[in-house]
Amino acid sequence: MAYLPVAQQTAWQQSDQIDLAKTAVLVVDVLGGEGGVVPGLEAMAENAAAIAKAARKAGVPVVFSCDAHVPGLDKELELWGEHGIAGTDAAQPLALLEAGAGDYIVPKRRYDGFFQTDLDLTLRELGADTLIVCGADTNICVLQTLAGAYFRTYKTVVAADACGTFLIGTQEAGLEYFSRCYDSRVVSTATVLGYLEA
Repeated sequence: MAYLPVAQQTAWQQSDQIDLAKTAVLVVDVLGGEGGVVPGLEAMAENAAAIAKAARKAGVPVVFSCDAHVPGLDKELELWGEHGIAGTDAAQPLALLEAGAGDYIVPKRRYDGFFQTDLDLTLRELGADTLIVCGADTNICVLQTLAGAYFRTYKTVVAADACGTFLIGTQEAGLEYFSRCYDSRVVSTATVLGYLEA
């Protein structure tokens, strides 16, 4: 699942290696608690859940980056309407993901999960320098969080079919952007599960 010609791929993108001892899974905005996922993103959510489950089994930390907006204050709500309001089911990881006591939930008020949150500190204290990333929206919060990761020198693996877009842009364009601009290794959920089960 290459989004760049081999000649343009970096050594990281061409590699099939990953050090699980220095890896965390980062699930971005797969939200809804018991309320269910956004229609059309069911397959994405199932793939994200499979990755989270395999990560726990492999002893790889699972971190959730979740919208937690403040009504009447967060500028993002002016653009997209009310969503992911702090303290509501809509700001909780989707029940399918089975977020539990061993996982980490990091609330955010902007697209980028790193912006003025504890995400970087949490990942550093977990010893992670590599992130397996999935979530939604591919072209908004996943993209911006990958930018934050790249600027902080994390290596990233993106599970393409465990990401989904429904608000803006196309899935393919987003994935190509990750490869070209953030040096992300874009692979399938099956490939990620192979890493985690090795």
